[in-house]
Amino acid sequence: METAIAFIIIFGSIVFFHELGHFIFAKKAGIMVREFAIGMGPKIFAMTKGETLYTLRLLPIGGYVRMAGEEMDSVELQPGFRLGIRVNDANEIDQIVLNQNKQFPDMLFLEVEKSDLMKEMFIEGYDEEERLVRYKVARNAKINENGKETFIAPYDRQFGSKTVGQRSMAIFAGPLFNFILAFFIFLLLGLFQGVPTYEPVITTVVADSPAAQAGMKDGDLVTAINGNSISTWDEFSEEVKVSPNENMNFTIDRNGETLELSMTPNEVVVGKETVGQIGVQYISPLEKSPLKAIPYGAEQTYETTKRIFTLLGTLITGNFSIDDLSGPVGIYKATEEVAQYGVFNLMYWAALLSINLGIMNLLPLPALDGGRLLFFLFEAIRGKPIDKQKEGMVHFVGIMLLMVLMVVVTWNDIQRFFF
Repeated sequence: METAIAFIIIFGSIVFFHELGHFIFAKKAGIMVREFAIGMGPKIFAMTKGETLYTLRLLPIGGYVRMAGEEMDSVELQPGFRLGIRVNDANEIDQIVLNQNKQFPDMLFLEVEKSDLMKEMFIEGYDEEERLVRYKVARNAKINENGKETFIAPYDRQFGSKTVGQRSMAIFAGPLFNFILAFFIFLLLGLFQGVPTYEPVITTVVADSPAAQAGMKDGDLVTAINGNSISTWDEFSEEVKVSPNENMNFTIDRNGETLELSMTPNEVVVGKETVGQIGVQYISPLEKSPLKAIPYGAEQTYETTKRIFTLLGTLITGNFSIDDLSGPVGIYKATEEVAQYGVFNLMYWAALLSINLGIMNLLPLPALDGGRLLFFLFEAIRGKPIDKQKEGMVHFVGIMLLMVLMVVVTWNDIQRFFF
């Protein structure tokens, strides 16, 4: 149960921030957002506020922000179509009823002659007395069809009406907010857990190792090696690593007392490299410093991003197989394991997943944010957009391939963890 709660909180937060990025920058550009959804599939919760429907959906495999004009959501009223309208005090239509089972006080009926609900915003038709009348349509008018109400989206509120830069930012903001979320998680870790100092303080001395035989103890602070000052663990580790079978002199600070220890690192083969080891283990001391927490958050976000790109490189070069990928089931099992080590490890895991989602979405693949940004780049170069039907077909194929990949990865996870 605890794992399920942790998974829902982590997954929900990551998806929420991703979609929040799309939502904020879409609204900033003046685009109407029809729906803000967390999850996929059937709705388990829905609430309308303003012109946006906010939904929580059953399947925890993503989310979406549905913007006006991205889909075929515009209504075309064909000549001869009979509809009901309601007119406000400004003599503008504020309600259009396509199924006349719905009745409003003072509702009028029209047989449409011609109309434009996107640019000129009008309906012209014959009233019940066969007179040709013309009404302006309010920008916030609603259409009621089979009991479902939706706002009309004037052309300047639609996604396609905006500049390439505005559309690109609305799409790019999703992955961007994943990186921002990761930064804030690392910032909180720095504030509450502490920022690593990277001081060369020995955490554990392995029994019967060169360090143990020389008299080194847990908690010793290494200040110099062979007379050269040492201030970080990386400096200490590098000195030992390049000195197998060479006698080394260590200057140690032990509770304020300075000691000199001499030892010879063992020669150990790690991969294809021969290195020196003295038999010590290290966990960096932590310091709670608000001033250091901010650069720590930025540094960890950058380093984690770099590591994930390195892993992507192995996937591209063929050193990484599909069996190494994980879907929702694999992430759930990993969350279960991480949860055993406390809330700080869960926070780190959440930051890692958030950056991973941001990077994956920026890949220039159809149906992903990166694929859409690639089309915007082509549009900027060509000076005109790609044909919407062709672009839609590319994204449709991309979605199908992603769904197949998701099924394969999920099946691999099920076999790995349950069989």
